[in-house]
Amino acid sequence: MITVIVIAAVACGGIWLLYRFVTQPAADGTAKTVPSSRDVVLNIAYTPEKEQLFRELVRRFAATNPRTTTGKRIVVEAASMETEAMIEAALAGKLDAVSPDSSIWLTQLDTAWQAQHQTDVSFIGDTVRFAVSPVTIAMWEDVARRLGYPDASIGWREIMNLARSDSSFRWSHPATTSSSGLLATLAMFYAGAGKTRGLTQQDVEAEATTAYVSAVEKTVRYYGEGEIAVVQRALQEGRAFLDAFVVPERLVIYYNQQARADRLVAIYPHEGTLWQDHPLALLEHANLSNEQRQAFTVLRDFFLSADSQRYVLQLGYRPADLSIPLDGPDSPITPANGVDPAEPQTTLQIPGPGVIEVVRQAWQYTKRHANIILVADVSGSMQGAKLEQAQAAMLTFLDQIPGDIERVGLISFSSSVQEVVPLAPMGDNRGRLQSAIRNLTARGNTALLDATQRAYAQLQALNDAERINAVVVMTDGKENNSRLTLPQLTQQVSSGNQRGVQVIIFCVAYGDDADMNMLQAIATASGGLARRGDPESIKELYKILSTYF
Repeated sequence: MITVIVIAAVACGGIWLLYRFVTQPAADGTAKTVPSSRDVVLNIAYTPEKEQLFRELVRRFAATNPRTTTGKRIVVEAASMETEAMIEAALAGKLDAVSPDSSIWLTQLDTAWQAQHQTDVSFIGDTVRFAVSPVTIAMWEDVARRLGYPDASIGWREIMNLARSDSSFRWSHPATTSSSGLLATLAMFYAGAGKTRGLTQQDVEAEATTAYVSAVEKTVRYYGEGEIAVVQRALQEGRAFLDAFVVPERLVIYYNQQARADRLVAIYPHEGTLWQDHPLALLEHANLSNEQRQAFTVLRDFFLSADSQRYVLQLGYRPADLSIPLDGPDSPITPANGVDPAEPQTTLQIPGPGVIEVVRQAWQYTKRHANIILVADVSGSMQGAKLEQAQAAMLTFLDQIPGDIERVGLISFSSSVQEVVPLAPMGDNRGRLQSAIRNLTARGNTALLDATQRAYAQLQALNDAERINAVVVMTDGKENNSRLTLPQLTQQVSSGNQRGVQVIIFCVAYGDDADMNMLQAIATASGGLARRGDPESIKELYKILSTYF
């Protein structure tokens, strides 16, 4: 029989999940061959949101015992990677094919490869899309009905007006480093320009367009790392979570199939919608063989086969095969799952790469900006390699904040609390923060609660409702030296957020000794989140947290 062996390793900043298909003894005891140098191997990376889809399609492909015309067996090694890690691995020559969640990233990869090799020859070879999903605004059904769902047309302006009129309304979209965040941002610029096709650089930079996008963005609660994380939080927190958030249609279906209460519905903005198109693309690197090209063609045809396309639909994606009906008896794309197969009514055109880059740059100015205070544990338990890793992580966090507009400060704590670098724009503070972080030393006890309260109180006193206000706390131990108690802090945070500006607290439990329960309580009181990190993952964790701002 055919068995899947899962090998996990960290590479290029992403988690690789390798599915190597090998043969085991059959039921009758006869042995089958194992992979050899005579096999044709394809190394493929795919984005994590389609883990189940891609893994199962590759498993089914292996079960067909695929061969080239010369009889060589085709072996697929598939790795789950975030887009950035995928691009890095492709540029390093480690991949033969990629399947990002949007063709936007293929253009970015091709541009980077051409610059790296100083050529105008395309790196992207044979490409097909095998699954699509429109980018939607997921909203709790009762909230959507306040806006007239399902009869009224709802779009970005309606979201903005609701947020302005109701201070308790909370919505978000991911940063433009994710495809759903970038595609949603492109849709806003299209809406601001009053167009559905042919968005130009002049359209993006027009005063009326940037004013419109800025007005919408100023109502965002915070940004984030991507759609998987937001749906996981919605499943965990239910109705207490955000009122609305941007995700592809497929994840609205997924949520409603998993959840036991509080249905989500997909809003397809009436101004127009863009799609995640999930391409499968061959990479024409110098070492690619004709046999690998043939193997890719066999895999491509399998992904587009009727059975594979029906499985695509089964998981809530829209199949590339348009002959498969979306309203068939086995289709999950139904109103019962909060989605509408007749939507979207207006599909937007993906602009050229130059315009996309201008949109990403313009977003940095039109987005909601932030006041961020980093709170760093420098107690005695942080001495040595642990502090060095934390310093590298905080420096990475600063590197992920482009431009000079965001305000960042630094507080450290051990037996007492110290304001190391006062909150100020990055244009003034970047060098000070970098120097201060490098010079942190570890000693003493752990006044975690007092340090968190100090940062929270500073942001409340600033009273800046125009910006995202956030505290990012990291500790490797347990509270043992604060005057404040946990109930006192959580009460101050929850009541302060009701009376004053919204201050979100993100907590990092650094290592197994950190008090995760305490950090979770602090984060929950503010509407933030708590994550656990270790010396190997802390740098990547701070990089992820930077996407929220």
